[in-house]
Amino acid sequence: MTAAAPAAEARAPQAPARAPMPPGRPIIAPRLPAKAETFVEGDYVVYPTHGVGKVDRIAVEEIAGHRLELIHITFEENRMTLRVPVAKARSAGLRKLANRKMFDEALAVLRGKARIKRTMWSRRAQEYEAKINSGDPIAIAEVVRDLHRNAGQPDQSFSERQIYEAAMDRLAAELAALDRTDKPTAATKLNDFLKTIT
Repeated sequence: MTAAAPAAEARAPQAPARAPMPPGRPIIAPRLPAKAETFVEGDYVVYPTHGVGKVDRIAVEEIAGHRLELIHITFEENRMTLRVPVAKARSAGLRKLANRKMFDEALAVLRGKARIKRTMWSRRAQEYEAKINSGDPIAIAEVVRDLHRNAGQPDQSFSERQIYEAAMDRLAAELAALDRTDKPTAATKLNDFLKTIT
């Protein structure tokens, strides 16, 4: 019994085992712009976790003894202002509005067949929320596509409906800014588009 102990010690040291990923939201990285974008006052922008906002101003401020150039973004709907350092804007996923081509790609995704994984709803819900918070209009369109119900299809559960509405809200906000209209008009346009899909 005592002979086994030295043999165990003689083995080559192993790399420490990686801690298992904690249960939680899957990480879907925001789609970063190919190159750093330049933002100016008045630009409509998308911040991954908050959606569409407007650049209120760009100013140099002193924070904890450091001078930083900050982009002030206002989100009127929730009356919030976010300050993002210019140097960190790209890594934070801040981007300009999708161009018409990218938004057309998102609309094309809506026409596709729903892809519903055979996993527990709680896991799928986390994946859907991660897609919404990625700020990527194509990923958000995938959520709308997968959770949309036409007449004659089974109703959504309460939590499905909430996630579906959050995804529709994000898409409508970006479409409204792109079309220079309001969100209710954009939401109606998206709903009308979905009704044409059989």
